[in-house]
Amino acid sequence: MNTEEEPEVLWTISNINMVPVIVAAIIGLIFIALFVILRKRSSARRDFLLTGLSESGKSAIFMRLLHKKFPDTYVSVKENMGEYKSGGLAGRIIDIPGHYRVRNKCFDQYKRTAKGIIFVVDSVTIQKDIRDVADALYTILSDIATVPCSFLVLCSKQDLATAKSVKVLKQLLEKEMNLVRGTRGKLEVLGENETNKATYLGKNGKDFEFSHLPQNIQFYECSAKEDQLNHLTDWLDRML
Repeated sequence: MNTEEEPEVLWTISNINMVPVIVAAIIGLIFIALFVILRKRSSARRDFLLTGLSESGKSAIFMRLLHKKFPDTYVSVKENMGEYKSGGLAGRIIDIPGHYRVRNKCFDQYKRTAKGIIFVVDSVTIQKDIRDVADALYTILSDIATVPCSFLVLCSKQDLATAKSVKVLKQLLEKEMNLVRGTRGKLEVLGENETNKATYLGKNGKDFEFSHLPQNIQFYECSAKEDQLNHLTDWLDRML
């Protein structure tokens, strides 16, 4: 008895709908490109900038942190650099000079490689220096280049009896930075270039609060003299 054989089906490229394949390939390439870009940006930012006014104690913190020494006097006239290591990870600490004549220029040089910024405040002289401190901190926070950075406001010299607590210092800074913001207006300075472009800090119509900012800002107390830098080292370890 003759049986009919089923016709053999031949699959060719013309039989396959290539549109989903092409779309999937394009999406895959986009994800790979985004991953590479984000990885490069992340690796490009490995510095931690230690900044603040002159005599705030930041260079003493730098010496204690990296060299296990506490200098009697230490005035920075140029940036100091050192490697901070934790386990198998490492980051570069850059101590920015505090004098206003060189502070901004030096900060601009390194702000685009900064992964974190440590702003040191003298807890003893904060009320006397509040305007200068708030102005310097506001300048850094409003710089569009620092938006990706994590921030630590380090309240130094806590070994002294007249040092203000974190709570008091934060309240003083928020009040003063609200005044600085009012003075600067909308921060849209005529002729301002992209390199130093500023952004408005906080929420329109509301008093300034650190919680309103996109950056992750934390406040801790420390004493370089007493080697009480555990909050700083914990923060650095998390950032690496």
